[in-house]
Amino acid sequence: MIRNNLQLRLALAAAALSLTLAACSINVQKEPNGEDKKVDIRTPLGGIHVSNEATASDIGLPVYPGARLKPNQSDNDNKSANVNISGFGYGLRVVALQYESDAAPSKIVAFYDDQLKKFGDVLLCHTSGLDVNTDIKGLDKGSHELTCQGSAGSNIELKVGTKENQHIVAVEPEGKGSTFSLVYVRTHGKDEEI
Repeated sequence: MIRNNLQLRLALAAAALSLTLAACSINVQKEPNGEDKKVDIRTPLGGIHVSNEATASDIGLPVYPGARLKPNQSDNDNKSANVNISGFGYGLRVVALQYESDAAPSKIVAFYDDQLKKFGDVLLCHTSGLDVNTDIKGLDKGSHELTCQGSAGSNIELKVGTKENQHIVAVEPEGKGSTFSLVYVRTHGKDEEI
């Protein structure tokens, strides 16, 4: 009886998986050089959208005057990303851009400190790398407040919002100027939508 029950469960699981895969659609758009530009995967259980097409307006922030989108160092080193993942009642959206500027980090920090105030109180952190909390399943419990995490470093990170809706600007010195990243993170649990 147990063996037949197990066989029945495995057969049902295999049937469900084959139905899910049969209903799956994958769409890939390529750049003229053959590199992937957009990838969309849709299933009855959720989907994934990945693109290197992102703008500062997708993040809700202006670009620092005179800043330039940081050039890619290799074919797999895009400096912009637009990712949207959803399924099983949870979702994650991340939009990120990386820029370079001849301006000192302090000038970029002052500019974005003012720009971020429209979203709430700005938290200033000293980090050694970008700190983003995207614990989707943990959103239903505990504090939703953003905090500075990790070890102190020479990079400055400005954060505003909640764990579910974050705007982040990470600034680091580079040569005589700066490199900075603009990041928007939006997550939702079972009872919300992006």
